Amino acid sequence: MFEIKKVIGSLLMPLPVTLLLLALCLLFIAKTNRKSYLMSWLLVLGLWAVSTPFVADKLITPTEAKLKPFVVNKHKDMDYVVVLGCGLSSAPRLTANLQLSGCALSRLTEGLRLLQHYPAAQLIVSGAGYGKTTSSALMADTAISLGVPATKIIQNSHARDTADEALLLATRLVDSKVALVTSASHMARAQDLFSAQGIDTVAAPVQFYSFAGSPGYQRFIASASVLKAVTTYAHEALGQQWIWLRRMIDPQAL
Repeated sequence: MFEIKKVIGSLLMPLPVTLLLLALCLLFIAKTNRKSYLMSWLLVLGLWAVSTPFVADKLITPTEAKLKPFVVNKHKDMDYVVVLGCGLSSAPRLTANLQLSGCALSRLTEGLRLLQHYPAAQLIVSGAGYGKTTSSALMADTAISLGVPATKIIQNSHARDTADEALLLATRLVDSKVALVTSASHMARAQDLFSAQGIDTVAAPVQFYSFAGSPGYQRFIASASVLKAVTTYAHEALGQQWIWLRRMIDPQAL
């Protein structure tokens, strides 16, 4: 009964309901244009497929398997813990931590964990924003509210993307021991861009999706959260292709 309840609940979420209704509509659409009709079915079924844990596991797990969580026992000391920026929702009435996205909070939490193990290290929080609110400022304020001295925090508030983050921090980080904190999906591209600036980093990935552990009753049900994860990985794949294209045109770029 428990699994039946969960299956029904999952199917009643917005994404699967929408796809099921689209499929139902297709059953009643005149099949005068067979190619268009078949293409419509393929699009609906394709979107359903990439939104399931089963397919997401096949797409994402091979990439995640290449990464391991940061193990402090393997690294005697660190000079800097660099936390790359992520999303925010500017709302001055809220405290800094409540304005950070889940992605940003996950990265910052790992950064603070590493800072506890490396008390001599400095915490660099990075990322621009919009208006007067920046990701770096919100992360800095959150860290301070959790007891990190302001003197141990460096803000990189003008970086609009990962390439900017690497470029703007290069003069400070070259020849230093650097722990780089970002999402597992983003780590390969981030380390590539930092390496291009002469910065050697130790990966400290967060946000592992681990769809292989999804309950059996959810494996083939479309989910918006799964689609978001697949979209994130697609974004990273496009980002890596963009870097390749830029470097092919100009070897000195990025």
